[in-house]
Amino acid sequence: MSAVLSEELIYEILSVVEEIPKGTVASYGQIARLIGRDNNSRLVGKVLSMAQYYGKYPCHRVVNHAGRLAPYFYEQRQLLESEGVKLKDNACVDMKKYQWKC
Repeated sequence: MSAVLSEELIYEILSVVEEIPKGTVASYGQIARLIGRDNNSRLVGKVLSMAQYYGKYPCHRVVNHAGRLAPYFYEQRQLLESEGVKLKDNACVDMKKYQWKC
């Protein structure tokens, strides 16, 4: 791991993801803000792409700021729908309705 992406930072991000309630979503930027790194939404995405190496986390509950699902995460839609999150016609999550209010 580089100095920027320490184990401590990885677990800080994953601990926030772990808190996202079923039936809601958070954006990468929202998680970055919650850990005090407002401009590091891409870093959050990088960590989530490696999350399986650190345990089981509900990464499917994280979408981009417009509600778009993660590319190549083919199970994400099914997992969200199984928790009651309905997607709009454009296959995006309605952030006004489902965004985590934290």
